[in-house]
Amino acid sequence: MPTEDAAGETVTPQGPHGYSHDKESHLKRLRRIEGQLRGLQRMVEEDVYCIDILTQVSASTKGLQSFALQLLEEHLRHCVAAAAIGGGPESERKVAEATAAIARLLRT
Repeated sequence: MPTEDAAGETVTPQGPHGYSHDKESHLKRLRRIEGQLRGLQRMVEEDVYCIDILTQVSASTKGLQSFALQLLEEHLRHCVAAAAIGGGPESERKVAEATAAIARLLRT
């Protein structure tokens, strides 16, 4: 799926990606987070106490943040490191792309 780098240029990532070696583990984590979100919907439908819902929101948010950090680490170790070894403009693009991703994570 094409994305934009920090300079606004369209970039189409090429596989295999840094997360590919652990794809099943990632999918398992995302399914667990999905279950937490369905649980939130159920809690609202059942008129559960606000603080209990907020506690579940916090757990779901932390799960997503943890997943994002792991994915970012794998991206840095695989994609950015490979580009840095190659040097040139691709290296600069990967660093800018990773920096933009980190900035987006910090805004959430």
